[in-house]
This record gives sequence, C-alpha cells and structure tokens, in this order.
Amino acid sequence: QVQLVESGGGLVQAGGSLRLSCTASGHIFRRYAVGWFRQAPGKQREFVASINWSGASTWYADSVKGRFTISRDNNNNIMFLQMNSLKPEDAADYYCAQKRVEYDPILPGDYVGDAYWGQGTQVTVSS
Repeated sequence: QVQLVESGGGLVQAGGSLRLSCTASGHIFRRYAVGWFRQAPGKQREFVASINWSGASTWYADSVKGRFTISRDNNNNIMFLQMNSLKPEDAADYYCAQKRVEYDPILPGDYVGDAYWGQGTQVTVSS
C-alpha cells in the first residue's frame, strides 16, 4: 500500500526558510512523479511544484519560482521542498502527491484527484 508522509512544517518569520520532506513507502518510488500542493484556509488546493520520476525535470508555480526548490532522493524514497524567502501568502497546509501511473509527470494544471496523497504538514509564516 502506497504511503506518503510529510514532515518539516512549522512556524517561520517572513523571509525565513523551511524544508519539507515527503517520505514514501509501499511502492517503487523511483518510477513515479511526485509533487507538492498546498491549500490555505478558504482557498482551493493549488499546485506548488513537481518533479519527474528521475529528478531531471521540475515544474513550479509562478508564485514560488526562484524561491522554492523541489528535489528527490530515489535511493531513500524521499522528496524535498526547500522553501526560501517565505512570504505570509505561502502559509498553508502542504501536501505531497504521487501519480498512480508510472513515469507519468505531474504538470501544472493536471488532474490529480486520483493521486496518492499524504496527510499534509502545516506551514505558518508570520509577518
């Protein structure tokens, strides 16, 4: 059974940094694209970043380009989101997601309703 577990959220001041992790188990992690999404109170879930199965290709939402970096370690079944220069508008629950189809990328705007999801980790940014 596929499991995704996020960690690394917390409270940080504006301008600060956090690194989120998503640890995967129950499948051959290196065959699947994974990504980060976030949802703030009262708002819809939105795409943040994604990385293809090998780590060679990444995609970012315009709002986080240049500030966030997604990466993965296929040897240890883990994905990261390094978040720098955090802004109050980055505050949200962050979720990792994995597509069900091997090698299928997660592109911005893709339907991900049938993806595997973690339970989320909360990021709070104080101004």
